[in-house]
Amino acid sequence: MYDAIVVGARCAGASTALLLSRAGYRVLLVDKGTYGSDVLSTHLIHQPGVAALARWGLLDRVRASGCPPLTHTVYEVADIRLEGCARGVGGHREGFAPRRRFLDALLVDAAVAAGTEFRERCRVTGLLRDGTGRVVGVEARHGGRTFTERARLVIGADGMRSEVARLAAAPYTVRDPLLTCAYYTYWQDVPACLELYERPGGWVAAVPTNDGATLVLAYFPQSRFDEVRTDAHRAYQEQIRRTAPALGERLIGRQPVERLRGTGDQQNFFRRAAGPGWVLVGDAGHHKDSITARGISDAFWQVETLARGLEGTLGGDPVRLDAALARFAEERDGRLTPGYEATLGVARLDPHEQRLSLLRAVQSDPELTAIYFDMVAGIASAEALYTPRLLALL
Repeated sequence: MYDAIVVGARCAGASTALLLSRAGYRVLLVDKGTYGSDVLSTHLIHQPGVAALARWGLLDRVRASGCPPLTHTVYEVADIRLEGCARGVGGHREGFAPRRRFLDALLVDAAVAAGTEFRERCRVTGLLRDGTGRVVGVEARHGGRTFTERARLVIGADGMRSEVARLAAAPYTVRDPLLTCAYYTYWQDVPACLELYERPGGWVAAVPTNDGATLVLAYFPQSRFDEVRTDAHRAYQEQIRRTAPALGERLIGRQPVERLRGTGDQQNFFRRAAGPGWVLVGDAGHHKDSITARGISDAFWQVETLARGLEGTLGGDPVRLDAALARFAEERDGRLTPGYEATLGVARLDPHEQRLSLLRAVQSDPELTAIYFDMVAGIASAEALYTPRLLALL
């Protein structure tokens, strides 16, 4: 009997296993994929996520990987250019954008070192239930063999298309339409900081990552997905030229170093977070358009919140455990809803005049610019921007 079985060994699942194992619990971590494999991602870890890695003692390993710190941000829209750095959190003003094949493996390694049992290439096919309907374990397949394992808690951290969520019949509590499709690839030796470019119908981002490469992403309205996918390379390059011409000039004469990746399935939802014997973390329970790159940092926040709430609850008292899961669900929705709504606003790719007027005032003041970049990182709310200094400029 395990205290917890975590399904999914990416950012949310591996870090959940890490924290629970460090707390002394017996944890099984399973994943249908393979250790150190890649996955679609913006890679960006905003400052709250960086602070979490520091608390877990893992930030130095990210630095040692050669992933450059992101200490400078440029954001251009219309006639506006914001340039600076967030005020940060926990003494961390920098972001990072490590390749997922490195970051996910780092988190798995840390979990295993803390005592987690890890099984790759394991696909969960069912949830075990007791006579009351409570989830008490999983059924899974590995190498053609079916096996079962039991636990006091099953944690679904298996992404946007979560099998645990499907098997638990976790309903959507909030669901909004798809808003963007996105394509990206990597370019070698392209000088860049964290760069964000916006125009009506377009969004482009550049993010330095490992191995001297820069990730360049292009976003399109979801309504254009069928058109874009017919010639994704042409559409990708055209969107960069139109939305981020200065970045486009730096790419002239260069070739991508990896294939173009993309998706037209960036779902926007909250699912019910928990039920008797099960809970969802990361993208399994809440997913939003990747345009604000909040996924990793938000997952780390969920993981720490869940682990803290589970302290002393996995000893066999289901009433106490269910109360802790209910508190986590309420806290998750309260914390992440503002960022979700803000992301939907950006993903509509329609910068309205009211926001542009606000940004024109912000760009004239370095302190306001830093607060704005705090908002981008999920550190500050929109209300924090409305200082007497801003109101005097409007």
